[in-house]
Amino acid sequence: MTRPLYHDSTLMTFTGTVTHAQVQAVALDATALYPDAGGQAADTGTLRWPEGEARVTGSRRDKATGLIWHVLDGMLPPVGQTVQGDVDRDRRWRHMQRHSAEHLLAQAFVQVNPVFEVVAVNMNAPECTIDLSGEPAESHVRAAETLLRETLGRDELTLDTPVVPEAELRRYPLRRESKVRGDTRLVIYRRADGTPFDVSACGGTHVPRASMAAPVVILRTERVRGGVTRVTFMAGEEASAYLGGVYADARRLAQGFSVPVERLTERVEALTAERAALAAQVDALHATHARALRDAATTETLGDVILRVVTLPDPAGLQATLTDLPAGAVVAAVTGEGRVGIGSAHPAVNAGGVLRAALTASGGKGGGRPDLAQGSTPRPDLFAQAVRAALTTPV
Repeated sequence: MTRPLYHDSTLMTFTGTVTHAQVQAVALDATALYPDAGGQAADTGTLRWPEGEARVTGSRRDKATGLIWHVLDGMLPPVGQTVQGDVDRDRRWRHMQRHSAEHLLAQAFVQVNPVFEVVAVNMNAPECTIDLSGEPAESHVRAAETLLRETLGRDELTLDTPVVPEAELRRYPLRRESKVRGDTRLVIYRRADGTPFDVSACGGTHVPRASMAAPVVILRTERVRGGVTRVTFMAGEEASAYLGGVYADARRLAQGFSVPVERLTERVEALTAERAALAAQVDALHATHARALRDAATTETLGDVILRVVTLPDPAGLQATLTDLPAGAVVAAVTGEGRVGIGSAHPAVNAGGVLRAALTASGGKGGGRPDLAQGSTPRPDLFAQAVRAALTTPV
């Protein structure tokens, strides 16, 4: 088996001996390169030996043998060769921040309400996730984020990673039951007085002080299945970069609106309300214009049906054209974009039936009620004639 050296998160250079080799992968007797496990992505790095070097692009643990296999891009060192390994520091640091933030945020949710238990985690990208049972509401999400922000701001939580015999685990307030049998490595973030803020069984890499994972920012939540809510968050330098980008965007918008950043929300809300009012006015104008076109359209007598065919300049007026008709009236409306409709206030004319017949003839689709039906057709030029044919044929 491979002896893990990565539990010392500060160890970035190590030596090991190749014990096994297979296609593009080697296993060492000891390694500081963390394998893909526990929701945390694998480290990358470099292996060097006198005759060459190769990039480590990923690592995985074989549970059956205890070997950690490093996937290499380049030549493989021979079995028995001693190599020097170097961990990619920036990648490791980001992974440590993400993983510590996951523990700390999960604990914050538990402190808000013990029913919010973690059922799954993923920290393979800057946007990390924890899946929680208990269906937290937005108020719970903000409470957890605030609690953690205040806790990290005090810079009092430090890392302790004891290895504990299985029989002694009951002495520790584990946030989740350990799935490991035998001796178990615990990740404990302790307050200044020594009491634990969070205790978890974990083999991952973590920052030595919890404040080094700050800021921890919740981006969004979503229900992913029955009773489970996914919380997406960012942590550490990745969260700082994200927030910096958001602030830069907000500042540019604020400058465009000639307001300070702190009044941007107020300005956007005012513009949104203004836009809604203008949209309502435009809709009313479209409706008025469409009805004026309808009322000015020439009437056609088809048996006992009086038909008006209206050509509209904009589909926005379609609904208004087909509603509030006088008794006995039938209206067919068509737009240049291919949106069409039938309105009927005639007891013997089913608008939906006439529309379906006309669309069948003009290659379109749609449907509706006996008094109102709408659809679209690629041949609006054929629609009016198809309506006339449908009205003179029993439906």
